[in-house]
Amino acid sequence: MDKINRIKEVLVTKDVAQKELAKKMGRSANTIASICNNKTQPHLRDLKKIAKILDVDIRELLVPTKST
Repeated sequence: MDKINRIKEVLVTKDVAQKELAKKMGRSANTIASICNNKTQPHLRDLKKIAKILDVDIRELLVPTKST
């Protein structure tokens, strides 16, 4: 499976635990773990909410498809 999101990496950079994100999102810890491990992908609304919680641009949560 291809890596699509970088949420786990951003959480580490921001020093935010997956459980903390789950609580703020109103989601289970298992759901957030699946997203962080790229087993499932968040809905765009949830991706936007994650970006807001982590105070990052939404694009930072995704793996780039093109080199700049």
